[in-house]
Amino acid sequence: MRSWRRWLLLILGLIISAFFLYLALDGLSLDAVWVDLKGANYWWIVPGVAVYFVAVWARTWRWHYLLRPIKSVKLSRLFPVVVIGYMGNNVYPFRAGEVIRAYVLERNDDVKISASLATIVVERLFDGLVMLIFVFVALPFAPVPPPYDRIVIWMTVLFFGALIVFILLALKPEFTRRLYTRIFEAILPDGKAQEFTLTQADRFLDGLASLRGPRELLMTLVSSTLIWLTETTKYWFVMHAFDFKVSFFVLMLMTAVVNLATTIPSSPGYVGTFDEPGIEILKAFGVGENIAAAYTLVLHAALWFPITLLGFYYMTQQGIKWRDFSRATDAAKMLKSVESE
Repeated sequence: MRSWRRWLLLILGLIISAFFLYLALDGLSLDAVWVDLKGANYWWIVPGVAVYFVAVWARTWRWHYLLRPIKSVKLSRLFPVVVIGYMGNNVYPFRAGEVIRAYVLERNDDVKISASLATIVVERLFDGLVMLIFVFVALPFAPVPPPYDRIVIWMTVLFFGALIVFILLALKPEFTRRLYTRIFEAILPDGKAQEFTLTQADRFLDGLASLRGPRELLMTLVSSTLIWLTETTKYWFVMHAFDFKVSFFVLMLMTAVVNLATTIPSSPGYVGTFDEPGIEILKAFGVGENIAAAYTLVLHAALWFPITLLGFYYMTQQGIKWRDFSRATDAAKMLKSVESE
């Protein structure tokens, strides 16, 4: 049954990616796209990749900060884990790399998966929040074209609502613990299933400790903003490889919209869900569709290949096997389905 569910989810992601890829390619002159690709100055990718890894290091520092209430892990130990996780996002569907990251951290430093997953959820919430901040900052200079304006509205409700809920849960840990204890005791039979569920819930709540103070919230927001400004700078560098120019605000808007769109289930590597919104944003600001497609394709590759290759290197260096990734996804399924052996 689980195997069928996994295949169905994968097929759904492939269908969604194919749909977005069709939208991205519709109306393009592939010959013209190829001309723009051949004429690009690819040396600009070098500083773009360099600044991207500055953002990856900043992500590592943020995770180190969020993990401190649970366990202090050295940045030098966390960096390979972060890279392996982002590689997992690129080669597995549905952001499975987040679970892989939590699994490798438990394997290396004995931080329980459910606790580190809570910190990763906090990361994703603040990433979404910063994306929305980018949209609102860019609005006076770069309005959101339809239909992505509707996506922004729904994402605003989703991310702000989720963040408020998690903050409330973190601020009242004893009340939260009593609440979910009563719920699980009512719906689960006595025994291993109930004990396992309560243990995982306790660990997840421990992982939300970084949301309990204004200083922690501010530091997470500031670091998240710096991460995404740095990543937008990569967009800016890669843009110089092509014969068009848009303002940094447009690139902030593009960064926000494409990353919000990649929260939609898709194939590994966000094929289509990254590319189509990126092309449409650039077209809305006067960039020709063929050169917009060439730029977005190169940008996507420049975001995908370096960290994926480095992730494979760290995976080999640390003796991690592909079967460990399967164990990570199985561990996530166990946590979600709340089953015991």
